[in-house]
Amino acid sequence: MPRLRSRLLLSVAAVTSLSLGLTACGSDSGSGTTAAKGTVVVGAVSNGAAKETSVKVSEVASLRAELPKSVLDSGELTIGLGFLPTGSTPLGYIGSDQKTLTGSEPDLGRLIAAVFGLKPALENATWDNLFVGIDSGKTDVGFSNITDTEQRKEKYDFAGYRKDNLGFEVLKDNSWNFTGDYEQLAGKTVAVGSGTNQEKILLTWQSKLKAEGKTLTIKYYQESNSTYLALSSGKIDAYFAPNPSVAYHVAKTAGTPQATRSAGTYSGAGASLQGLICATTKKDSGLVKPLADAINYLIKNGQYAQWLAAWNLSNEALPTSQINPPGLPLTNS
Repeated sequence: MPRLRSRLLLSVAAVTSLSLGLTACGSDSGSGTTAAKGTVVVGAVSNGAAKETSVKVSEVASLRAELPKSVLDSGELTIGLGFLPTGSTPLGYIGSDQKTLTGSEPDLGRLIAAVFGLKPALENATWDNLFVGIDSGKTDVGFSNITDTEQRKEKYDFAGYRKDNLGFEVLKDNSWNFTGDYEQLAGKTVAVGSGTNQEKILLTWQSKLKAEGKTLTIKYYQESNSTYLALSSGKIDAYFAPNPSVAYHVAKTAGTPQATRSAGTYSGAGASLQGLICATTKKDSGLVKPLADAINYLIKNGQYAQWLAAWNLSNEALPTSQINPPGLPLTNS
């Protein structure tokens, strides 16, 4: 993700040693529940963030044959995650059983491993140590909401699997929607996190509206509870945040007096480029093509749609996984 991005509320601790940072936090049993052979359980022990779904996925010999010999010989796909120390719902966090690493990202890793007929070995770390693991070769692939950037392409290969979107969250009974035109924000009061990529975008829109004699009021709150209190009390019209965070909160408030909904999304890379979240491997490791092919297999056969739906992220679906697609320009990386 770009430096200005909020990193979807990932807490980045001071860099710890690799031995401490790369702590295994998962198993090959989906999300910590018992699953029949050829089945991966996604959305398990999610504490209400997802709908638990059993996904049928079996080994595909032709895709397994694409893997480097070293990975085949290990019998495992070592999946890097960057969610220490506190986790980031709904992307990756400790589940309601207080032990299982759940979330949209580890679940996709489990599905990919199943396609290859490999055991998923989940290695959770801080954000910085996630990349240390990939660089050292101890981690095969990172599934951790990693944005494709041109700067990162100097060291890594990418296979896209999800749009990198921001979202507007409003009260459920609010009929306002955002379709990409900043003019729709005229007269609105919107909350945003300070120092984030979404703040940068919102400030640009505010300047454009001001030049037209229109207003866009931006509000800042110290933490999310205060933001949502302002939303429920009508002090703000909308909250502009990372789309997965919006999806999670919408799911959590469904059926309550504080119910909210998504009022539209916008690319985290801006109007000229759709940002992409990608599986990330060490450059020229030989893994990126089999990973893209495995993702495309899941897309074609419906398991990908089931995974996204379970985590309320269907609006971030891609039609296909591309290898090293255009990334965030160097000027923004």
